[in-house]
Amino acid sequence: MDRQKQAYGYAILTVLFWSTVATAFKITLRHLTFLEMLLYASLISAVTLGTVLWCQGKWPLLGKCSRRDYLHSLVLGFLNPFLYYLILFKAYALLPAQEAQPLNYTWPLMLVLLASLTGRERLTLPRMMAMLLSFLGILTISTRGDLLSFRVTNLPGALLAVGSSVIWAAYWLANLNDRRDEGVKLFLNFVFGFVYTLLLAVLTGLGTPAWPGLAGAVYIGVFEMGITFFVWMKALTLSRTAAQVTRLIYLSPFISLVFIHFVGGEEIRISSFVGLILIVTGIILQERVSRGAPDEEASKNC
Repeated sequence: MDRQKQAYGYAILTVLFWSTVATAFKITLRHLTFLEMLLYASLISAVTLGTVLWCQGKWPLLGKCSRRDYLHSLVLGFLNPFLYYLILFKAYALLPAQEAQPLNYTWPLMLVLLASLTGRERLTLPRMMAMLLSFLGILTISTRGDLLSFRVTNLPGALLAVGSSVIWAAYWLANLNDRRDEGVKLFLNFVFGFVYTLLLAVLTGLGTPAWPGLAGAVYIGVFEMGITFFVWMKALTLSRTAAQVTRLIYLSPFISLVFIHFVGGEEIRISSFVGLILIVTGIILQERVSRGAPDEEASKNC
């Protein structure tokens, strides 16, 4: 089979996996607390990532990491998965999936804002106009279409969902200069992230998990946090250019609404759909007006 067709196949598989996770979050949260879901999912993810590394023959790379590398992973693991998913899962516990998912999808905007604050990027007028379009989408979703009242339906949930995108952007920037193997970095991050989560769970107390909740956590750990990363990297490796497959990622939040409706049982509001269109359109526009916007990394969280 042609390499580019294989790349599209892997990319479409990635999109399908990522499109199901918002629904998986909400269903699992019916049986587990957001902290329990993170604990079990991060454990499964660490095991999954470690298994893939072993199958790839990359375990020796762990021994080549320096003390500084491990300290870096200690910090990155705190940002992601621990802090990022802790905030994101709490947002999903407070909001309908159709609201939490697109609000979390604003992380490319937060990346631009953080990059401009640190001097990595210049915030031009065209980029600001495109970002304002996305922020209008955030407001549309948060107010459920009642823009004139400016009354956010669930302010804590909306702040957490958008805040999670800030954490992800900070994680991306902190990860930028780390040249280690991507799989090795991710594995160590999840090992440390699991340790952080376990410590918090021990301090706050854990209940006895129901098996549907554990099944959901396994699914999330494998497909949201685990093997999908390697499937996506395979798509990028096979593709002639990263842009040819990263464009498909924009389908993910819209396909996600289908799963949220038919599997999750939510009635999709027009305001959620319109807001998502505004957010995605703003992201696409601001990436087009910027030269050298990150392609590969800018699509790892959807």
